[in-house]
Amino acid sequence: MKKNKINSRRKFLDKGLKFGLAAAIGGIGLTKLASKLNAKQQGDKLELMTTDGTLVEIDSTEVLEVNHSSKEKPNSYTVREGFPNRKFVMVVDLAKCKNALKCQAACNKGHYITGDNAWLKVYKMQESKETAPYWMPTQCQHCDQPACVTVCPVDATFKRRDGIVLIDNERCIGCRFCMAACPYSTRVFNWKEPDQGEITLNVEYTPDYSGLPSIKGTVDKCDFCPHQIEKNELPFCVTACPNGVFYFGDKYEDTVTNGEVTLRFKKLLEDKAGYRLMEGLGTEPSVYYLPPVDRLVDFKEGLDKYKKFQSTEKP
Repeated sequence: MKKNKINSRRKFLDKGLKFGLAAAIGGIGLTKLASKLNAKQQGDKLELMTTDGTLVEIDSTEVLEVNHSSKEKPNSYTVREGFPNRKFVMVVDLAKCKNALKCQAACNKGHYITGDNAWLKVYKMQESKETAPYWMPTQCQHCDQPACVTVCPVDATFKRRDGIVLIDNERCIGCRFCMAACPYSTRVFNWKEPDQGEITLNVEYTPDYSGLPSIKGTVDKCDFCPHQIEKNELPFCVTACPNGVFYFGDKYEDTVTNGEVTLRFKKLLEDKAGYRLMEGLGTEPSVYYLPPVDRLVDFKEGLDKYKKFQSTEKP
């Protein structure tokens, strides 16, 4: 009984793969076109496009439409629409980051992430040998013009009106087009069966809590913790950081907070020279960075802690 839910979620992928086409061409974009079945159907055959752009004809009875009817939540919230009249943003203050990795640990725990598939990673950055190094937390940028959404052939990756970009891994066929399209390399692929424990089998699946459970052969990424937002709580990384590195808030309200201090979003960016990654690409990220200036912590201390964590801790 415990595995009924996860097995039913795999039913769609199993059906799609049984033709033997997936092994040859990487899977078929069935669910995105399933809703257009009546319009596309010609007799008993249905014309679909594979992930490499090839048109194939299959029996229409083999197409299964996944039902994603979400229960209405307060304030007319639905999974694909998001929270009405909201636009979520994050600000990362690089001057405060000491690579404590509490953010990563909290994210992993909150989403039951295991192995090397952390959604939030902290990188050592240094522009040249003459400049000072610094730590840079990186996660999904939740772009307003997301390339990942454009290339997904099955509508598994989608952007909501509140700015959050999510993955529906009931639809995901594992083609990894989204990973290739993302200029920030923030997505991870489940190459093997995620070992997330029995607890994940008893949770009703919804794309806005995309870590429960993960599925082999599908893509995962940072989700901005909409399940926390619904409870009027901050994302796991924000509350776990001991140094107040992450600010989260609503662009429409012009406020962001790290849990201790609440600031005006626009003024913070103006005062601290905030910027976004790869601005010239036109992706319009929702994550902003403050330069690593006026740091109060020596970089070596963070580096020592990083080495210790790498040798003694598991993700």
